[in-house]
Amino acid sequence: MIKFDEEKQEKKVELLHQKEEEELVKILSAKYGIKYANLLTVSLNVNALRAISRRKAEEAGIAPFDILDKKVKIGIISPNNPVTKKAIEDMEKEDYKVEPFMVSKQSAKKVWDRYKDLSFSIKTEEGLLTVSEKTIAKITKETKEIADIQKIIKETSDIKTSSKISQLFDIIVTGALALDSSDIHIEPEEDFTRIRYRMDGILTNIIEINTRTFELLLSRAKLISGLKLNIKKNAQDGRFSIKLKDTEIEVRVSTMPGAYGESVVMRLLNPDSISVPIEELGIEPNLLKIIEEEISRPNGMILNTGPTGSGKTTTLYAFLNKVYTPEIKIITIEDPIEYHIKGITQTQTNPKKDYTFAKGLKSALRQDPDVIMVGEIRDSETAEIAIHSALTGHLVLSTLHTNTAAGAFPRFSGLGMSPEILGSAVNLAMAQRLVRKLCNTCKKEVEIPSEEKIMIDTIVDGIIDKEKYEISTSGKKYESVGCKDCSGIGYKGRIAVCEAILVDEEIEKLIRTAPGEREVREAARPQGIMNLKEDGIVKVLNGVTSLDELKRVIDLDE
Repeated sequence: MIKFDEEKQEKKVELLHQKEEEELVKILSAKYGIKYANLLTVSLNVNALRAISRRKAEEAGIAPFDILDKKVKIGIISPNNPVTKKAIEDMEKEDYKVEPFMVSKQSAKKVWDRYKDLSFSIKTEEGLLTVSEKTIAKITKETKEIADIQKIIKETSDIKTSSKISQLFDIIVTGALALDSSDIHIEPEEDFTRIRYRMDGILTNIIEINTRTFELLLSRAKLISGLKLNIKKNAQDGRFSIKLKDTEIEVRVSTMPGAYGESVVMRLLNPDSISVPIEELGIEPNLLKIIEEEISRPNGMILNTGPTGSGKTTTLYAFLNKVYTPEIKIITIEDPIEYHIKGITQTQTNPKKDYTFAKGLKSALRQDPDVIMVGEIRDSETAEIAIHSALTGHLVLSTLHTNTAAGAFPRFSGLGMSPEILGSAVNLAMAQRLVRKLCNTCKKEVEIPSEEKIMIDTIVDGIIDKEKYEISTSGKKYESVGCKDCSGIGYKGRIAVCEAILVDEEIEKLIRTAPGEREVREAARPQGIMNLKEDGIVKVLNGVTSLDELKRVIDLDE
C-alpha cells in the first residue's frame, strides 16, 4: 500500500509557487528596467534595516537588504506604487543613496521578519545608527590632543535621552581616529564606566561616564555592529565601517561579560596604519639591505617572530608592498584579513567551516602564486606545507610565535619538521618589538647615570663591526617630557626594534644538527647583525626612544 505524504506534497507545491513567483518578478524587472534580486538566497546586512522602520517598510513594500555608508540597496515589490515612491524620496532626503531591486513578496517578507533581531533595541529617534560623516570631519579637525576629545566627550556625555547617544558614539570613535588610536576600550565598573584609547600600544584613560550612558552606548555598539542585544552572558564579535574622507575604516567590535556588565573593545583597522613603507619601519639600514635582497629572491621562506602586538604582520605587509608588481601573483592566508591590499589575493581562514591555514595554503598553491603570505604557522601540517612551498619555487612569508630569531629553528623542530630540509627552506628569520618614539618637539637630553652607563657600554661593546653602524658617542640619552604635540605623553608614533639571522652556509650546517636556541644565536654572531638589545640601545643613544621605553618591551638584563 502506497502511503501519501501530505506534508511533503505541500512543501513541493510551496516550492513550485515560490519558483513561479520569482520567475514572474524576473520578467517584471526586465519590463521596468530595474535589477532583480532573490533575497531568499542573498545574505542580509542587518544594518540596512536601520535605514527605514519596519512599519514604513511594510506599508511601502520596501525591503532594505544591504548598506555601505549611506548607500542602501532595497527590494521593492511594485515600482509604481505611490507609497513606495514616497518612502524612497523620504530616504533620499535623509542623504541615503537608494539602489532599487525588484523582489518578490516572499523575498520582502524574509527581510521584514529579520526586524525582530532589532526588537530588543531601545527606542530612539531615526538616524540613531548612522555614523555621521559630518561629525567625523568636524571631530577630526578639532581634535589635536587628548584634552580636546576629553572636553568634547564630557560636553556630550550627560545623556538625557537616547536620541543623543548616536552623537556621543560618533565622537568617541572619531576622537580615537583623530588621535591615531588602535583600540577603544569601554569598561564598566561598579559605579561608573571607564573609556580608554590604546595609543602607540599603551592604554590611556580618556573619561569616566555614568552607568545609564554606558548602557545606551553598549546598545549602540551592538546594533551598529550587528550583534544581538538580548545576549549578555556570552561573548560576541561584530563589525561596522566608517568612511573617513577617501578611506574606509573597518571597526571590529568585541563584547565580553564581566562582573559589572559587558566590556566592549572596538579595534580600528585604519588602512593608513598598515601601509607603512619598508623604509619607515625603523629597520637598521644594514639589516634593511639584507632583507630587501632576501625578499627579492624567487623562493625560500622569511619568518618574522615576536609576541602578539609586536608589529609582525605590519612588517610582512610592508614586504608584500615592496615586492608587488603586476607581473607576479601574491596570495595571503590570514586570520583574519585586517587590511585589504590592492592587487593581492587575500583569503581568510574559517575554523568553523574547517578552512584552516593548512587547507588555505593547499588551495593557494593550486592558484599558481609567486609569493605566499601565511598569517601564522601554528601547527605541523601548516609548517610542512609552507616548507615544501619554499622548496618548490615559492617565496613564503610568515610569522611564528617565538621571542627571538634564533628561537624560530627549535620551534620548527618542535613542530616535527626535519632539520635536514629546514636549513634549505628558510632564507631569513627575524624578530621584532615595537617601541614608542620620543616626541621630537619636547624630548629632553640628559646625562646617563653611571649604573646605566655600565650596562649600555657593555651592550654596545658586544656589537660586532661597530663601524658599520651610526651610534651616538655623546654619552647622553633622551627622556620624555610631554607637550601639546604629543598630548602630554612624551611619545609620538612607534618604531621597530629588530634582529635577524641569515641562513648562510654555516647556519644551514648547524640547523641539520637540530641545535638549541643559544647555539643558533652564537653561530650567527659573526654575521654582524645586531640583536634586539643592541638595536634598541643604539636607538636610545641616537635619541629615537628612551631607555625606560626600551626596558618596557625588552629585558636588558638577560
